[in-house]
Amino acid sequence: MWRKIRIVLATVFFIGITLLFLDFSGVIHQWLGWMAKIQALPALLALNVGIVVGLIVLTLLFGRLYCSIICPLGVFQDIFNHFGSKGKKRRARFSFKKENKWLRYPILVIFVVLMVAGLNSIAIIIAPYSAYGRIASNLFAPIYQGVNNFLAFCAERYDSYAFYTKDVWIKSIPTFIIAIVTFIVVGLLSYKGGRTWCNNICPVGTILGFFSRFAAFRPVINVDKCNGCTLCAKKCKASCINPAEHSIDYSRCVMCMDCFENCAQKAYEWKFMWGKERIENHCESHDNKRRQFLATAGALTLAATVKAQGKKVDGGLAKIVDKKVPHRDTPVIPAGAASVKHFAQHCTGCQLCVQSCPNDVLRPSNKFDTFLQPEMSFEKGYCRPECNECSTVCPAGAIRPITIEDKSATHIGHAVWIRNNCIVISHQDSCAHCARHCPTSAITMVPLTNDAGEAMVSKRTGVALTIPTVNEEKCIGCGKCENLCPAAPFSAIYVEGHLIHSVK
Repeated sequence: MWRKIRIVLATVFFIGITLLFLDFSGVIHQWLGWMAKIQALPALLALNVGIVVGLIVLTLLFGRLYCSIICPLGVFQDIFNHFGSKGKKRRARFSFKKENKWLRYPILVIFVVLMVAGLNSIAIIIAPYSAYGRIASNLFAPIYQGVNNFLAFCAERYDSYAFYTKDVWIKSIPTFIIAIVTFIVVGLLSYKGGRTWCNNICPVGTILGFFSRFAAFRPVINVDKCNGCTLCAKKCKASCINPAEHSIDYSRCVMCMDCFENCAQKAYEWKFMWGKERIENHCESHDNKRRQFLATAGALTLAATVKAQGKKVDGGLAKIVDKKVPHRDTPVIPAGAASVKHFAQHCTGCQLCVQSCPNDVLRPSNKFDTFLQPEMSFEKGYCRPECNECSTVCPAGAIRPITIEDKSATHIGHAVWIRNNCIVISHQDSCAHCARHCPTSAITMVPLTNDAGEAMVSKRTGVALTIPTVNEEKCIGCGKCENLCPAAPFSAIYVEGHLIHSVK
């Protein structure tokens, strides 16, 4: 029964989180957005103490239920493991393996060091929630959107507009490649070895493994009932059951309950293990557990302290095709991020905001220091002042919730005019698209004069030529001018980001 309950809950979480990355209407986030916010790493980076403490308490009570129910990458591994167990020869294909300390703990140390050093863009490559987010948004979402577009096409034939089309495009080739590689690596490891990734590479799994050693309720083997058939070990996808010693390595056990289901002798029992001087069915001594627990707690405290300190210090028109991304000295990041530093320290690169952006403005960065983390670019659209979707879906606090009113007053960047790219200069023809469409009236047109101070006129129409000038005090950096500028391949006006956002 317990196994069936776990499978039902895991299915609900997996489908719910997957839908968050597939949905582009924003409706599902209103109901299921909390599923992303209770993920381990986003909660830690958001300094959401309640959720972090809740996950630790859950693990101290029942072991690594997080890994088998809440974590989408964990359930993703179970799906591949299920297909890998098809066939009589593969149904009982596992065996007990000792904990690979020389792999999992160095990876955890490197992960923590990178996070504390602010190199989140590298560390998040192996973070479970972020890894699955990239898989879902880059591999599953295009399929989902393609089906939606087909339904929209069919509906239009019957004068129905129940569906609307969505552009399907690759926002970042490096991110797409990493998503494919992660899908293949995790899939193959799970297909052949069960929870190999979860118990050897995943830093969250290693951290929770420390706490699960002290879990209050644990499965134990009743030696009097066990007949030594070893079927439980052969079915254990975590390879953590040692039938020869009737012991379980609780640091790797993900509480999948498969051992309960497969034991014909009903030798597995739940026992309350706190308060005992000596714990049966354990692989390591109590002293080692205590040292590892304190080391983990210290690492988590250090990481959270550094993150908290960093937080305190930081103060529809026609598309323009064939646009190219201009060089920006400072990236443009969404309103609600507060500053480039805060954003880089807290973003997990899960791509949830990228997938949710209705204007196709956000896309993963290809730069080393912000790799996989989203930044704004305006080739396909601009950041509409009335949209705050990204701030409502971010689970890590990298983009804090912001109201429409506050967003409209937040200066995330300013427009810069490039003289040689402007049609007025290159074609001697009139154009005022940037000023005409600026939502804050930050751009005004002034007469163009020659070296003698005389007003210049259009060769085609004879109308006096004007060029844009930008009032940086009024510009909020929405990118509408850059998006609608008719100059190609590079716009004659582009947005330069601000290191620290301001409200004026």
